[in-house]
Amino acid sequence: MFVYLILGLVVGGLFGYIVRQQMAAKTIGGAESKAAKILEEAKAKEKEMLLEAKAKSLEMIEQAKKQETEFRAQIVRFEERIDRKEKELDIKSAQLDKQKSELEKKGEEIKATGEEIKEMRAKVIANLEKVAGMTREEAGKVLLDNAEKLVKEEMLSLHRKLLNEAHESAEREARNIVAQAIERVASEVTSETTTTTVTIPSEEMKGRIIGKEGRNIRAFEQMMGVEILIDDSPDTVVISGFNSIRRHIAKLTLEKLVSDGRIHPARIEEAYEKSKAEISEQIKQAGEAAVYELGITTFPPKLVQLIGRMMFRTSYGQNILRHSVEMAKLAALMAEELGADIQIAKQGALLHDIGKALDQDLEGSHVELGKKVAEKFGLDARIVEAIASHHHDTDVTGKSEAAQSVEAIIVDACDNISGARPGARKDTLENYIKRLTDLENIANGFDGVEKTYAIQGGREIRVFVTPAKLDDLGCQKLAREIANKLEAELKFPGEIKVHVIRETRVIEYAR
Repeated sequence: MFVYLILGLVVGGLFGYIVRQQMAAKTIGGAESKAAKILEEAKAKEKEMLLEAKAKSLEMIEQAKKQETEFRAQIVRFEERIDRKEKELDIKSAQLDKQKSELEKKGEEIKATGEEIKEMRAKVIANLEKVAGMTREEAGKVLLDNAEKLVKEEMLSLHRKLLNEAHESAEREARNIVAQAIERVASEVTSETTTTTVTIPSEEMKGRIIGKEGRNIRAFEQMMGVEILIDDSPDTVVISGFNSIRRHIAKLTLEKLVSDGRIHPARIEEAYEKSKAEISEQIKQAGEAAVYELGITTFPPKLVQLIGRMMFRTSYGQNILRHSVEMAKLAALMAEELGADIQIAKQGALLHDIGKALDQDLEGSHVELGKKVAEKFGLDARIVEAIASHHHDTDVTGKSEAAQSVEAIIVDACDNISGARPGARKDTLENYIKRLTDLENIANGFDGVEKTYAIQGGREIRVFVTPAKLDDLGCQKLAREIANKLEAELKFPGEIKVHVIRETRVIEYAR
């Protein structure tokens, strides 16, 4: 029995050993298979990474080639511009040399004419004394009268000739001055908008901005004077309002609230005060930078602050402050060429649209407000005139008391140049025509209106009525109704002036 037991243990041990050996072999085989699979995946990944790296390298090479092509094109354009400028300078130099030689030739002709007059005078005196029996004084008087008449005729002829030449070259010289000024001055453009977008970290933040039963958003809109638009746009909130400074303060305030995470009326008021102080400092710095850039040191601090407010105002896509600084540089160059007062032209150009810094808060056109500001700060009368006349409100012929100074004419010209040069304004022709058409269509919709004209870029509309249908009192009522309808149906910054004109016209025929 003991032998069987021993034998059973031996057999069991052998059987267990064999089973363990088989299990170990199976485990090793599985591990090797898994290792082989991992190795294959690694090789595939390596191949994929190599292909991706190759694609990226090809993309970088293509981009580098594109940049190299653009850089070469820029160099070619720059060289062409230099060549063109050199040719223009050569042409101008040749013209100046030609004019100089012509003037020298005319001077010699005048000198020779004077010598001939002297010789003729001596001969005439001698002949008169010898033949006519006149006294020397009498002969001298006759001779001087004749000589004076001859000189006047020749000088008048020469003057007429020089005047004609001046008229012929005046337009050419004016174009050269304007072209040089534009070529040396350029400024960036910003888009005109009445909305500002603020990015928020999550959709949950919209609920905080609205607050319980709309408490937070009502407090925010009432305090800022803007409108908050919360729609389905992901992670964005839109701030709407015509007053650009209030809109920027509201944006800065909302960004502070979103960053902090705590949004309630008391916190809104605290963030608002901080944002208002920051915007005020930005306005001050912008004004100081503008006058420093132009080298103007005579403006008082309050006026500099008003200049800085123009940084937050745009017109037809053009930032008013950058537009005014660009104009001031153009005006300085043109005033230097024309011999006008450079400082007056520069200051008039910088301040020509200063009224737009106030027209969102005060009633009146920007021209009227700008004129009042200039008069309040006691600026030079020519600066006041440049502000008041930069929309062609005065005579330029010099035949009336309202004729403009040279500096005011320069400011008016620079305003047209800065606004009309390519790329200065982003407002498309279609949008511009549509805005004017909408104005005219609203006015044409009233009974008794004969025709309408929208002028000054839509800042003013002139309405002509049929005299038989409307009397003077009816015209006053019509003007108010048109203004009310414009306010109700159109959105526009500043104001629109409505002129209603009633004329009595009599037509008769002579046969």
